[in-house]
Amino acid sequence: MKMESLDRTTKTIKVALAGNPNCGKTSLFNAMTGSRQNVGNYAGVTVEKRSGRYDWQGEQFAVLDLPGTYSLSSFSPEERIAQDELLTGDLDVVVVVVDSTNLKRGLVLMTQVALGGANPVLCLNMADEAHQSGQRIDIVQMEALLGFPVIETIGHLGGGVAELKEAISGAATRPARESRIVLGAPLQEALDSIVEKLQGLGFSQAKLPWIAGRLLVDDSHYVEIIQSQGSAGIAALSVASDRAQQLEAATGLDAALCFTDAMFGFVSGLLREVVYETSRANARLRSDRIDAILANRIIGLPVFGAVMYLIFWVTFTLGAIPMGWIESGFGALGNAVGSLWPAGSESQLRSLLVDGIIGGVGGVLIFLPNILLLFLGMAFLEDSGYMARAAFLMDKVMHRFGLHGKSFFPLMTGFGCSIPGIMATRTLENERDRLTTMLILPLMSCGARLPVWMLLIPAFFPQVWRAPMLWIIYAVGIVLALVLALILKRSLLRGEDAPFVMELPPYRMPTARALFTKMMERSWIYVRKAGTVILAISVLMWVIANYPQVNKYSVDEAIAAGSIVVGQETVESRSGVEMITPGAVINRRASEDLRYSIAGRIGQFLEPSLKPLGFDWKLGTAMIGSFAAKEVFVAQLGIVYSMGETDEESISLTEALRRDYSPLVGFCLMLFMLISTPCMATIAVTKRESGSWKWAFLQLGGLTGIAYVLTLVTFQVGSLII
Repeated sequence: MKMESLDRTTKTIKVALAGNPNCGKTSLFNAMTGSRQNVGNYAGVTVEKRSGRYDWQGEQFAVLDLPGTYSLSSFSPEERIAQDELLTGDLDVVVVVVDSTNLKRGLVLMTQVALGGANPVLCLNMADEAHQSGQRIDIVQMEALLGFPVIETIGHLGGGVAELKEAISGAATRPARESRIVLGAPLQEALDSIVEKLQGLGFSQAKLPWIAGRLLVDDSHYVEIIQSQGSAGIAALSVASDRAQQLEAATGLDAALCFTDAMFGFVSGLLREVVYETSRANARLRSDRIDAILANRIIGLPVFGAVMYLIFWVTFTLGAIPMGWIESGFGALGNAVGSLWPAGSESQLRSLLVDGIIGGVGGVLIFLPNILLLFLGMAFLEDSGYMARAAFLMDKVMHRFGLHGKSFFPLMTGFGCSIPGIMATRTLENERDRLTTMLILPLMSCGARLPVWMLLIPAFFPQVWRAPMLWIIYAVGIVLALVLALILKRSLLRGEDAPFVMELPPYRMPTARALFTKMMERSWIYVRKAGTVILAISVLMWVIANYPQVNKYSVDEAIAAGSIVVGQETVESRSGVEMITPGAVINRRASEDLRYSIAGRIGQFLEPSLKPLGFDWKLGTAMIGSFAAKEVFVAQLGIVYSMGETDEESISLTEALRRDYSPLVGFCLMLFMLISTPCMATIAVTKRESGSWKWAFLQLGGLTGIAYVLTLVTFQVGSLII
């Protein structure tokens, strides 16, 4: 006994939480593990992986929150992951979490888990809502019929969590019991015959009923595994085929439907024995009345649009205040660091710290208030149950272009900023839908592009055309995104569409703890992961914009030769002598620095390829700088034109652009800036969320290639017409 006690204190007990979507599993996970959580992605896929730990009565428990799934018959990446973990993972206990207000669907999953040989504990979550509806469950009788513990919980309030932990601890040491899942005599006899043939093939005895069931329904994955076992495996497959034909002859149903009916039959019989005093849930009645408005086919979409507008308004209006604080804070930090050097110092270390590192990190963290508020709004929509209705409303429209209904929310978010939009694709369960949405999302004209439009539109178009041009550039992005989504889903991301299966849970008021937890864990991923990558790229951008350095400026040589005189603007001009101000000297040096730098040389190198688009090296150099952030394009143009600090309201830059380029070139420049080279933050977050640089580089190269082709066609055709 002492050795057994010692072993248990040193071993970490592995627990998995499994359940349908919207069953409150994540709230229960949060209540069990508290702050001891880790959030990441499963290797190779963009499916969120949540793990945590807790201690109970001297024992250590590791908890894995599996993706929500309705079945262990794999379809989506989430279902495949849940199936792999439950059927092949090294788990001591599996907690099957069921929504107490919707028992039947969750208990079918419980039946599959039990057949798969797991060591289960059944958790009836949201028990408070079930009790309010008048539902009562005979827990003692239910445990007796199932043969394993049954616990009622209220996950979002922490109710029943202590009892659940005690049940998990007891289940971890309880000897394995024979499954009490009853599927009916014909099916059970068929399974027993197949199990007999599977003996001795090296599979766990507890998992044989599930494997036999998959062979009975001709699951290709399991068929391949058994075929690899040689003659014994072939014999088992032969028995499975014979039994499937006998079942079909006896029941008139194919084996798969017979198996499904048997599981639902077992669940229905179980509920008849243990559930009493039921009436329709008050929460469901209340939800139905609300859905009459919010999910109405006529007014549902306008209401959804108003809800989205409210979230964006809160995100980008209220977020502007703390954004200003962060911007001022990083500005003050930059000034403080810069003051460590004498005024006018040209120290490269100073420039690296102030312009590269502090400027780069500040450029990332300035979006943090937006992200916090946006994810707070997302968490509220998800936990309240409204997100499911919004996806239902949008699915029909989005499905025409190969997108899922849930893709609408990330795409709408992209109009504010692509970064939180890409992160919002985590609400999509299917990997192909998530990747498609992620790849096309930069085509939504983000807020960082607005300063560019505010510079270019007044520079090239008269007042009457300014509002229509702004509308056109946004519309072009939307239309192109939908077309590309359709192409992707029919080519690179081709595959069987995931069915739009979504439970419409009752409306609930989310808890502050759940909202805060979701908001912070998602925002921390942004700060921790994207920030480090962006910092590295910011330093790289600083290097190529500052090196190599000019040894001697041509403007200084002209001053020494007397062809340029430095003075005040009021000094009279002399024949053959250019009069410039001291500020103009600094600007010309900056322009020469940029042209001589790696970035400037790249711009000059690219000029021959940019000329067919109507662009020259100046525009090319400015676009290189915009890779750091789209709004940098305006400042880069100011440096190129030797105008120093320049913003989107600079009259001199507007006049210079109008002088050097035609309205056609202006529109082509807008088109290219809309489609091409998503900013480095977008690329970094795409890599993070997709789990691979492959998709990030495809987004970068693919969109830039499309931008080049469309801009080339637009300019060449436009040149022939105008």
